[in-house]
Amino acid sequence: MNKMTIRVPFVDLKLQHEPIQTQLQEAIQSVLEQGDFILGQALSDFEVAFAAASGAAYGVGVASGTDAIALGLQACNIGAGDEVILPANTFIATLIGVQRAGAKPILVDCDRQTALIDLKAAAKAITPQTKAIIPVHLYGQMVSPRELLNFADTYKLIIFEDAAQAHLAQRDGYHAGSVGIAAAFSFYPSKNLGAFGDGGMLLTQDLDVAQKMVRLRNYGASQKYFHTEPGTNSRLDTLQAAILHQKLPYLPQWNRDRLTIAQQYDNELAPLVTAGIIPMKNQSDTGHVYHLYVIRVDDSCPIERQQLQEKLTAVGIQTGIHYPIPCHLQPAFSNLGYQPGDFLEAEKLSQQILSLPMYPGLSSSQVKEVVAAIADAVSTTSQVDESSPADLGSVVA
Repeated sequence: MNKMTIRVPFVDLKLQHEPIQTQLQEAIQSVLEQGDFILGQALSDFEVAFAAASGAAYGVGVASGTDAIALGLQACNIGAGDEVILPANTFIATLIGVQRAGAKPILVDCDRQTALIDLKAAAKAITPQTKAIIPVHLYGQMVSPRELLNFADTYKLIIFEDAAQAHLAQRDGYHAGSVGIAAAFSFYPSKNLGAFGDGGMLLTQDLDVAQKMVRLRNYGASQKYFHTEPGTNSRLDTLQAAILHQKLPYLPQWNRDRLTIAQQYDNELAPLVTAGIIPMKNQSDTGHVYHLYVIRVDDSCPIERQQLQEKLTAVGIQTGIHYPIPCHLQPAFSNLGYQPGDFLEAEKLSQQILSLPMYPGLSSSQVKEVVAAIADAVSTTSQVDESSPADLGSVVA
């Protein structure tokens, strides 16, 4: 931003950590004194606590959310010859996880209003090789568990949740991570529950899946130096687990703060909906945990998404795009054979969506400042557009 003052950052982790700095330092010091840096007691304690908070029976900490998907699918016996349905509108880690498990990713389109997977499109993609569906609980909102369970029962599929953005999200009486046979979480620093580095976890209701996951993350070993299957080295560090365990009790309040901020955004942005600034739809009421607050800059809007983002940047407001290129159009996955136009909703969203600042501690005045800047950008552009025909006429004359 050319050293321009950032008035509203996209995320501010200092606000979250400063009030609990003493607890965090004590947790770190405890691990240092214990010296159990790999697969230590703090990891076991956090696995139990996070699983319980999410309504799952077992938790297995791993090195990243991507590993939670890849190893988790393997633990669910999904691999070569199997097809796994997932949305084209997701972070590429979901797709990479399927490929690393040895299965074939089958992409489908999403719903324009929520950006969540379109289950009607998913139904059309099922083949005899389809074994599982990965509903991505995007932006902090779950795919409807009721609809998912009916879908899985109808087509005899495994539900494997990608809940990387949905820590403690709820819908239809379920927590994220408690719907399917297993669920993958990420503890990337900016997540609702974030570590001081990378980290992830698999939650499951199935003891066999949990036990296999424990082996897979630790070189496939059922006990030291006895390896029952090809595994890898993917363990959530004890230090990171200790930090996450200290932060976990605060997560419900942080999520409520995010919801309050989102509700203010909704109210402040309401007058701009007719101008084509449209917030993504919340179908989960208070169960939405708003990892991200995302708007669509619709075709009816007088300003394009890129212009709007540039204008916000110019006045010190940081934004993001989640995600600017759908999975099927990423060069790395051209071998899957998908083409532009295959998933129209995902492609349209990639051109329209804009993520606004969202984090616990974002003030009411900052939300107003963001919305005022959007309104000003829309209004200014609209006025320019209205004057263009007359200006053009005078130039031609």
